[in-house]
Amino acid sequence: MAVRATVSRFPIDADAQEASGLPWGLTVTPFAAKDENGIGPAYGSNGHLLPRCENCYAYFNTYCELDQWAWNCSLCGTLNGLPSDAIARYSNPQSIAEMSSSFIDLELPLDASEEEMTQARPVYVAAIDISSSEEFLELTKSALLAALEALSPGSLFGLATFSHKIGLYDVQGPIPVVKNVFIPPDAESSLPLELEDAMPLLQFLAPVKTCKDRIAAALETLRPITSWERSSGAAQGLDSVLMGGRGFGTAMEALFNYLGSEFGNTFALARVFAFLSGPPDYGRGQLDTSRYGEQYASKRVDADRALLPEQTPFYKDIATIAVQSGVCVDVFAVTNEYTDLASLKFLSIESGGSLFLYSSTDDSTLPQDMFRMLNRPYAFNCVLRLRTSTEFKPLHSFGHFFADPQYENLQHIICCDSYATYAYDFEFADNTGFSRHSGEQPVVQIAFQYSVVVPPEGLPNSEMSSSSRGKHTLQRRLRIRTMNFGTAKNINEIYDSVDHEVVLSLLVHKVILVSLEDGVREGRALLHDWLVILTTQYNDAFQLVQYKNGNKSMSSQIDITFSQCPQLEPLPRLVFALLRNPLLRFHEEGVHPDYRIYLQCLFSVLEPSSLHCGIYPALMSYSTPDKQAYPRHSLSRAALITSGSPIFFLDAYSTLIVFYSSTADSSLPFPPPQDCLLRKTINKVKQERSITPKLMFIRGGQDDASAFENYLIEEQDVDGSGFASAMGFVSFLDDISQSVAEHMK
Repeated sequence: MAVRATVSRFPIDADAQEASGLPWGLTVTPFAAKDENGIGPAYGSNGHLLPRCENCYAYFNTYCELDQWAWNCSLCGTLNGLPSDAIARYSNPQSIAEMSSSFIDLELPLDASEEEMTQARPVYVAAIDISSSEEFLELTKSALLAALEALSPGSLFGLATFSHKIGLYDVQGPIPVVKNVFIPPDAESSLPLELEDAMPLLQFLAPVKTCKDRIAAALETLRPITSWERSSGAAQGLDSVLMGGRGFGTAMEALFNYLGSEFGNTFALARVFAFLSGPPDYGRGQLDTSRYGEQYASKRVDADRALLPEQTPFYKDIATIAVQSGVCVDVFAVTNEYTDLASLKFLSIESGGSLFLYSSTDDSTLPQDMFRMLNRPYAFNCVLRLRTSTEFKPLHSFGHFFADPQYENLQHIICCDSYATYAYDFEFADNTGFSRHSGEQPVVQIAFQYSVVVPPEGLPNSEMSSSSRGKHTLQRRLRIRTMNFGTAKNINEIYDSVDHEVVLSLLVHKVILVSLEDGVREGRALLHDWLVILTTQYNDAFQLVQYKNGNKSMSSQIDITFSQCPQLEPLPRLVFALLRNPLLRFHEEGVHPDYRIYLQCLFSVLEPSSLHCGIYPALMSYSTPDKQAYPRHSLSRAALITSGSPIFFLDAYSTLIVFYSSTADSSLPFPPPQDCLLRKTINKVKQERSITPKLMFIRGGQDDASAFENYLIEEQDVDGSGFASAMGFVSFLDDISQSVAEHMK
């Protein structure tokens, strides 16, 4: 469980927090195997015996004062009696996880019987759009064949297709058999037949161990639905079949209900992989894609605001059914046409799944992403709870979860991998703030209760992977991290303790929320105004603006680059880059609304360092493929020219580019050899990513270098087309400086 705060020394009270101009909060990656310093938890058992505070329900931890019979809660100060069994256990503290570490992971007892525990088989269902092209189906087959290699033999796998009908495959016999259920074309009608009646669920879900080859054979039989088939469907009385044929909504709703009948019996978690080649245009949940082509400018309507909200609550509603059925949905959209991901995204983000968007089948990393996703550890049926000491409290929570309807600050996560990150911001409970004189420090406790599936012979706790071999057993665990933070005596101490990457994370979450509610313009305005306020507060704090005759002299130099505080220096560049990012670029600049939604979903789950790469890519240089020259450059042409280095490596999170300058010595090997330092760096970066980055090699002066040059944003106008101009980062700083001067008048 990695936890990073915006400031490691908390503001002393609300006035100090406001005066700093900084967001106050933290990010947490609950299922990360280690903390932010690379240290793992202390493992133990009997999590249900861990004492809890009678007042605030916090868990006993190493920061609590303990005597023979009682303990003081480190969060609220309440004195709690110790039960007799705890007194006996704590008499030998060396063997007790919660006595040795503030980061613990304890096994919990299961309510289920032993027989039910061994029935916790992982279930995977592929739902494939066959209202598509041959290329799309070939890519999907490749992805699913990769997935089969990552699945453990004890898993169950179901294959379904959708178009104007739902196809269910039985692969447990000698040849694949498909049963079809036709979808009513209108948006109100339900299926004429329950899927369970068409094919019993346990006939549909095939054991991977014995049916792997048959599943692969069934995949090879998939063909796109033809116009002839649609016409024959129309001849049977199914009107309007020729007009559409992608009954995605009806298919998803029916599959969730189908799987829900065995939730808690055959499986503890089912994952549905939905492969989509275009917008749903048939049956329930069909979407009107004509809104993308409307002329919003002539209607005086903000296109960015009009295209970001969902147009129907249907997918949010069936995401609730998925959650109740124990189903996590991963949506893989392979399309360059408008598909309205703004409506579809709820299927994945509310069920704990992922949303992937690929603009074409040609260079898609779908098979690699699929294998990578299934080959890493994941937890399910998770509950996340953040508690704080009494002086402050969580204000907002951000991430892909759903809030508990009854309890505050309690989040449910259906499926959580080791990369998934969530964020919180804080506010003071009252005007008092933290004590300036007592030795008590602010405390945060994060509790994460989760389930994993492990083989009965037992895996090391650090290796609970979906690729475990053998039979499966359900295990419930409780992971707790308790942290105390210092308080800052003055604003300088706050600024000196800033983690700019976590500040960026909270800003991105807030900007996404404002964009969804009020449009992209408002999101941009919020970001601009925040930087102006921060710069003003910083200049005030360091008394950098001189006074003349009782008035602040605007002729004095405003420090716009935070030269007195290295921790704040990266922030103007990060804000500039965020304003240049497609997340906040305008519709008229050619930003596809589906791509914007995809970025919102991606950026909302990235841990801070990865998000930093996605917003402001890392650019480093090499003098040879085996020798690094500089570890970090600004994203400008001037930086490239002045460095004099022949080779550059750019890491933009989802894209990696190796660029050889046009002046590079022809004797330098191109592309870099496999055993060189640069290749090792690239391979390490690829291995650590949650998605498969696209790798490009470009030779300046010979190849088209635009893919690389587009990332050199510092000479690009923050509001313009992105072409190099006299505008850019320097001009942006001038604009901020003028705004600060106005603000200080």
